[in-house]
Amino acid sequence: MKSRRSALLSLFLVAASASLAAGAAGARSAPPLKLLGRTELPGYTGDFDHLAVDREHQRLYMAAEDHGTLEVFDLKTGAHLRTLTNFETPHGIFLVPGTDRMIVTDSGKAGSRILDRKTLKVLGTIKLAPGADSSSYDASTGRFYIVTGGGDVGMKMSYLNEIDPGSGRLLRQLRIDSDHTEAIQAEQHGDRLFVNIADKNVVAVIDKKTFKIVARWPIVGAKTNLSMALDEPHHRLFVVTRNPTRMFVLNTDDGATVASVDVPAIVDGVFFDAARQRIYVPGAVGEVGVYQEVDPDHYRELARVPSAIGAKSGLFVPSMNRLYVAASPGKRVGGAVLWYAVGPR
Repeated sequence: MKSRRSALLSLFLVAASASLAAGAAGARSAPPLKLLGRTELPGYTGDFDHLAVDREHQRLYMAAEDHGTLEVFDLKTGAHLRTLTNFETPHGIFLVPGTDRMIVTDSGKAGSRILDRKTLKVLGTIKLAPGADSSSYDASTGRFYIVTGGGDVGMKMSYLNEIDPGSGRLLRQLRIDSDHTEAIQAEQHGDRLFVNIADKNVVAVIDKKTFKIVARWPIVGAKTNLSMALDEPHHRLFVVTRNPTRMFVLNTDDGATVASVDVPAIVDGVFFDAARQRIYVPGAVGEVGVYQEVDPDHYRELARVPSAIGAKSGLFVPSMNRLYVAASPGKRVGGAVLWYAVGPR
């Protein structure tokens, strides 16, 4: 009887071990991104820019930059609901916390728009220098930042504008000697902003309190640093360049480059997934690169997930485990929005 119990126990342990191994292998083999759907936008040309999710009203927004419109989608089904035409060249979309308002940055002369999220009617404008484009919200201070100026509107200078998002009032303005200033990231447990100065190939470090540039970190070996994401707990800044297309990992203690990896070409957005320690990099060549942060100094490519030609901008929504990617048609006719489920680590 004792030997039989021992044999049964051995069989149970072998089966349990095999089950655990199979489960682990399944988790390892699960794709990091799974395509859930694709919404076609026939008849569109030019570039698409940034996206935003409004979970309260179950909407997804996309700025159709060259089309001069804001596109509205059903968040559950992906269906295209409306096209808003109150814009010139929309870029960024920001839902103001604690209110039913949103701000759409617009590089046209009329300025950025403030909209009612329920009715989608324009309530007002934020009057700044022309060229409003990149924007970022600092939840730790409640301040909203908009970049204006630059070569696209015939200006040799750019401006970083600090805005009270509740009222749309300009609080402070920093003049930057650059005709191409791009992405912004704000520390949530520190006093710094990081800004891509694309025509100088540097990251500007700005003190939030003094609103002055306190350091300039060079990107060595590449030009046109457009996209940026931040892993603040590990003191790492991810900067993606266009020429060549690479992702540089900077130590935010001193600005030193600790790693760089190849990513899909022509990128207009990079997204850090803190829960999985991953970075998602959509490229216009039709791939989303997925990279694992092994440790703060080492990064491993997990996959290049097929997307669509022109799919270079996007949005990662951690609370939904979703990645949205906008496929710009460029000179072709017809774009799309793709949405992915983010897989387990």
